[in-house]
Amino acid sequence: MRRRNVWDIPVRLFHWGLVGAVGLSFYTMKTDGAPFIFPVDIHARTGYVLLGLLLFRWLWGLVGSQHARFRSFLYSPASMFDYARRMLRGHPPVFAGHNPLGGIMVVVMLLSLTFQAVSGLFLTDDIFFSAPLHDLVDRSTASTLAGLHHLNANFLVLLIAGHLLALVVHRLKGERLVGAMVTGRKALAGEPEDEPITEGQVRRIASTWLAVLVIVVAALPVLWLWNA
Repeated sequence: MRRRNVWDIPVRLFHWGLVGAVGLSFYTMKTDGAPFIFPVDIHARTGYVLLGLLLFRWLWGLVGSQHARFRSFLYSPASMFDYARRMLRGHPPVFAGHNPLGGIMVVVMLLSLTFQAVSGLFLTDDIFFSAPLHDLVDRSTASTLAGLHHLNANFLVLLIAGHLLALVVHRLKGERLVGAMVTGRKALAGEPEDEPITEGQVRRIASTWLAVLVIVVAALPVLWLWNA
């Protein structure tokens, strides 16, 4: 077993920030929201933070570290099918980053979360809260978005359940994904199929200054929405 640096600090902060934001979003809508006086306001502001996190991740997926980039974990349908077949047989190939099934799950979850955050910007409860962009759409469109927002929330529950199940399955097979997302280091048995990338093509761990720049860009719309 060799321990390899896989997940950079920005990806790990994004991941756990996302866990917190999604958890708080569900809590403020699926419960009475105690101890918050206006849980709908907390829900909305959490959505703004979630939008900033997602904007960061989309950008970091283009310019970030080796295993954070989408091109490192988006595979053909044939590759996904082959990985699933080998997984069921108990001998899945080794991947340093996301495996083919995990990679497509990441993209689906990012798309679903992005729709949830963006659609929320147009909603209102007609009593206490109107989102910053609510006045840009008519009542019919806002109503349609509200319905899709609710349906997508249920879809997200299924995605999260699938993600947790996958963590358990991989743990039973000896792959500690949660620990890797905490420390950034992953124990690998054998040479991973998603490495090496041609030397000089992309740095395994991207520049700290690049991460700061992307964070600032992602934070700007959050600051505007927060004060809108």
